[in-house]
Amino acid sequence: MRSGNPTLNKNTFLDAASGAVVSHGDDVMTINGTVNKTGLLLILALVGAMYSWSHYTGPASLPALYPLLIGGALGGLVLALITVFKKTWSPYTAPMYALVEGVFIGGLSAIFEARYPGIVLQAVGLTFGTMAALLMAYRSGLIRATEKFKLGVVAATGGVMLLYLANMVMGFFGHSMGFINGHSGMGIAFSAVVVVIAALNLILDFDMIEQGVNARAPKYMEWYGAFALVVTLVWLYLELLRLLSKLQSRN
Repeated sequence: MRSGNPTLNKNTFLDAASGAVVSHGDDVMTINGTVNKTGLLLILALVGAMYSWSHYTGPASLPALYPLLIGGALGGLVLALITVFKKTWSPYTAPMYALVEGVFIGGLSAIFEARYPGIVLQAVGLTFGTMAALLMAYRSGLIRATEKFKLGVVAATGGVMLLYLANMVMGFFGHSMGFINGHSGMGIAFSAVVVVIAALNLILDFDMIEQGVNARAPKYMEWYGAFALVVTLVWLYLELLRLLSKLQSRN
């Protein structure tokens, strides 16, 4: 069973560990090592976000943000794909991804903050609060990544991605699915469901990382595990921004 996060599946760590199992403890993947590297990636993302955020000084400065948004989005996508297909490069590409993706997030966050004051702090707090709550629930056994659970989350994630893709294609022809970006009750309900799906992907990610540790995956896979978690957190944060903006627009 694969994780809903496209950067992780059941073979991600097992394939990396096959033929590479070593006896020395310092040469294998650990939970603490993955946590530390996740923290470092989040700091780099924050640095990138602060850089692009600093370019926003008011509505007149919006044109200056667009190159940063486009460059950050495209650069993050390219680096993510490289990391997925070249996992041994993750100690180098994962930090670069976090920094570049941070530039994109910071610019987008500044735009949202200008229109909905206070929304960024709310989204950040909810993102990390959700991660902490789900991590505690997972570690305590309250939520278990059973096969049925995984299947449900993967199917729901795939459905959301297909809807987003279809909406993007429709946009080229001047049409769209109103509930995706709309502020109606249906639009808010849709965003709330997507937020839940994004959050549940964290459980699958925790489970896959734990499997990698148990399989004694190579040390560099700590970087890959951290990268995968950051990918999910970025998605969750963006969906929370979307949901909060819809709620505020109705006030």
